[in-house]
Amino acid sequence: MKAMKIGVGLAMGAAITVAGVFLLAGPKAGADPTDAAQVAQGKAVYAEQCASCHGARLEGQPEWQSRKPNGRLPAPPHDASGHTWHHPDADLFRITKQGVVEFAPPGYESDMPAFGGVLNDAEIWAVLAFIKSSWPEDIRRRHAALSERAKK
Repeated sequence: MKAMKIGVGLAMGAAITVAGVFLLAGPKAGADPTDAAQVAQGKAVYAEQCASCHGARLEGQPEWQSRKPNGRLPAPPHDASGHTWHHPDADLFRITKQGVVEFAPPGYESDMPAFGGVLNDAEIWAVLAFIKSSWPEDIRRRHAALSERAKK
């Protein structure tokens, strides 16, 4: 009987530990352009939060590489024609959550706000999954390799 109580106690302790780890870690982080549900969520969030600047078709603003009269750059495209895929996933996530200014040289100004107070982490990853889903397979492969190298 005593052994059974110890076994039950150990099993409960293990279950609580596993549940605690899941709650602390949350859902798996990452942007998977092959995950239809994540891409669909990202498409909806993108339409609501990002398309007004970056374009409904991820095309960015006209002349996105030329500074506006105020010295700021227009919103770049997120399709394969832009430079989004030149940045690893972790950087794209942090730029979206914390804003561009956190990663730019001192004095840099941008119209890109931080979305950490607007979107949760899962929504940010979903938007990135949606963006990545628009890229051709060769760009996805190159971006995945870049993101893997950045982890090391």
